Amino acid sequence: MSTNNQETSDTAQSSETHNNDEHMIVAPAQPRSLTARLRAYFLTGVFVTAPVTITLYLAYVFFSAIDGKVRELMPATYDTLFVYENFTIPGVGVLIAFVSFVVIGFLASNIMGKFLIRIGEYILDRIPVIRNLYGTIKQIFETITTTQSQAFREVVMLEYPRKGVWSVGFVTGTSKGEIQERVSNETVNVFLPTTPNPTSGFLLFIPRKELKFLDMTVEEGIKLVVSAGIITPPHGEEKESAKKNKSKKGFLGK
Repeated sequence: MSTNNQETSDTAQSSETHNNDEHMIVAPAQPRSLTARLRAYFLTGVFVTAPVTITLYLAYVFFSAIDGKVRELMPATYDTLFVYENFTIPGVGVLIAFVSFVVIGFLASNIMGKFLIRIGEYILDRIPVIRNLYGTIKQIFETITTTQSQAFREVVMLEYPRKGVWSVGFVTGTSKGEIQERVSNETVNVFLPTTPNPTSGFLLFIPRKELKFLDMTVEEGIKLVVSAGIITPPHGEEKESAKKNKSKKGFLGK
């Protein structure tokens, strides 16, 4: 008799619990207020339009700056190229600068152009301060543009500014000359950029064995530095998935 009462009690409790669960599941969600919805719509609109607006603004500032510099170099008779019925035409200066660089590059590739360049370098080499400045700038550009250079082609992690704290840097080459001769281990030149401005930083000479080479590209490393770690490059399966999605988008775009 007691056993039947206990089973009846357990069945009643189970039924009550089941009814409570059903009540919790079917409980309708509280609708958001008008203020909350307007706030969500506003933030969504900001997040969607901000990247496009900032990009267009920076492009406008860039084109305007180049147009202004090129316009200053052009004679006043050519102002009609930049202004049409009191309206400034953006991008004309960029087009003129692009055509000028193409023409200069074409001339520099010829024998006559190379001869004129040698004459110009000979003249600059006779000016005390200018020759050092020109020589340094030329060497930097030759190092960056040469196909055999490994400048800014690898991203590494290094313990800086102390043990246990890691920083991201970019390999600019292998140490040579007196710097390598003064140390016993193979040393690598590493540029350690600052955040969020990667154009400034520190030049460090670090043994190769103390570096951790990363799989991310230089572009991804720069994004990581500029965003102060907010934009993290995908890795492993996440990276493969991103590549597949990108290829699918490209295929559908075609």
